[in-house]
Amino acid sequence: MLCLDFFYCGALMLCCTSPCGALLIPAHKPTLTEHTFPSTETSSASTVPHHGPHNAACFVDDIFAVLRDVVGSDGELTNGSLSQFGICTASGSSSGSILLELAKETSGNQRHGLEALHPTGVLLAEEGERGTHILTFDLPPFTLLKLSPALLLAFKRPPTGGILDVTFTSQSLHPHTQTVCILGETRYILLTGKAQEGNVHLKWRISVEMKSPDMSQSLKDILIGGKSGSNISMVPLLLFIRERGTDTRYHHSSSLISSHTSFLCELKRFMGDVLRQDPRESSSLLQDSLHSLPPLTLGLSSSDALLAGLINSSSITIFSFSSWSSVFQLHRGELALSPALLEELKQRLEQTVGKIMKVIREEKVGQRANKSLGRLKDLSAFPLKEPAAGDSQYRAFILLKALQTVARAYEVQRGQRATRANANNPVRANICGLRSLTVSLEKRLGLPNTVTINNCHGSCAFPVTNGNNHAVLLNLHIESENVDERAPCCVPVAYDALEVVDLNENGTFLSIKPDVVAKECGCR
Repeated sequence: MLCLDFFYCGALMLCCTSPCGALLIPAHKPTLTEHTFPSTETSSASTVPHHGPHNAACFVDDIFAVLRDVVGSDGELTNGSLSQFGICTASGSSSGSILLELAKETSGNQRHGLEALHPTGVLLAEEGERGTHILTFDLPPFTLLKLSPALLLAFKRPPTGGILDVTFTSQSLHPHTQTVCILGETRYILLTGKAQEGNVHLKWRISVEMKSPDMSQSLKDILIGGKSGSNISMVPLLLFIRERGTDTRYHHSSSLISSHTSFLCELKRFMGDVLRQDPRESSSLLQDSLHSLPPLTLGLSSSDALLAGLINSSSITIFSFSSWSSVFQLHRGELALSPALLEELKQRLEQTVGKIMKVIREEKVGQRANKSLGRLKDLSAFPLKEPAAGDSQYRAFILLKALQTVARAYEVQRGQRATRANANNPVRANICGLRSLTVSLEKRLGLPNTVTINNCHGSCAFPVTNGNNHAVLLNLHIESENVDERAPCCVPVAYDALEVVDLNENGTFLSIKPDVVAKECGCR
């Protein structure tokens, strides 16, 4: 028998009365505590560690983003959303009904009354000859447990093994027995829970089994990857739809931080969509790979000269989300721009948003990217009475830099298409000049995970292209049949820098990598 025991550092509360995201509220110091079942002759246990959900800072916010997309234009669940959440059929399904309600609560840019809570501990055990697995969830005291919750189990990796019918049975579920259909495209399991009485520490005990006992190994593959001692393959989350007028004392103090987190998570998803890259591939920069100027902190102490330079910079900006692999409270960013620079930021942002909306239409990026851009605009909107300094200025600045990067990426793509269309011109192809070169930053930086650094190609024969006196004389010398010398080469002679914005729990930092993108060629 296998037994699994792991714990989070506390309850995860989400403010839902205003645009906001994941805020970690520690209930206790993160410690590992043993929880065991009463021993029986048919049970044994072994502990399996757990390291928390991938990119935990955005884990809940990403789920809310998925919920926004499960409803079609007709107001009903799409066929894809049913298989995505392990729902066998929408007709008469309690899970289908609650999924539709959850989707409505996340519609638009508000979360209305949707709340989320992480269990403080999960225990997985295998009992009996039929291979029944027992999931036990420890839940902290929480007043919203009096409502009917939905239990969401999020897969860490896509399930394999074909179509599987799995039955979950518990007195904590309503109805007590629920069947889910797991396919290759299933990413979540959604179960409907029963409202709890009182405000005490609770345990939910749920038995999990296949309809056919000989499929026990397939069930084990789903729950823990099929290997004793491996990490659990699912992350549990309880979702509640809070009634209007219920206690909101958990939310008011955290709304600003939560909206900041939601903005950064939305930005991460948007850049992954429009750049057609997977944000999960981003990781930390190999610090010794590129020469870098000393990092700068972006915050209230940042000068107008620095910020003005960044607003008007043509350099590519890479956003690093490398520190997001562990659970932490995202640092709330603030800027204090002068009135003149603030007005310039507003105008630049408005112009760039219009340019990106045109890109989304022309490049057929997708409706989801358009909706995501709308949410980013709302989350970074300036209040009617603009404060002297604040997080809205910070978010508008970060959004501008991100959109400038997206705009430049599509300009490069169009240039590459034009170059390919003109590739048959032999005269143009043989002259020293700038050519597009895109290199991969995958598992090096962040988003985008590719960057066009360009390169120089072509002949440096007379007349020398953009040559200095040395190159001109060297070329004449070689043409006089002095063939032992190196001929002038077509090389970059001017560069743009690469800007890396690192967003982590300690703040926002700017690192400038000089001489990365070739912008001019010459013969040397």
